[in-house]
Amino acid sequence: MTEEEMALMIERAAEAGAKKALRDVGLSDEDANVDVKELRNLLDTWRITKRTAVKTIVQAVTYLFLGALITGAYLNFNGKP
Repeated sequence: MTEEEMALMIERAAEAGAKKALRDVGLSDEDANVDVKELRNLLDTWRITKRTAVKTIVQAVTYLFLGALITGAYLNFNGKP
């Protein structure tokens, strides 16, 4: 067996394996590229939502902390314990 024949055999086996893997996960039809694009969009949206939620939580905790500091300062300057 020559090196070219071996390379061709490996390429065919790899292609057959890739097709089987895609078929096993349900991405072997004509709309597979649309499905992958939608999944990527969904993941991007999830990442943006997660980042926004974390930012909102940090912002809320910061506002609560600052509100507590302002309330403490107000009570301290008004002579109330």
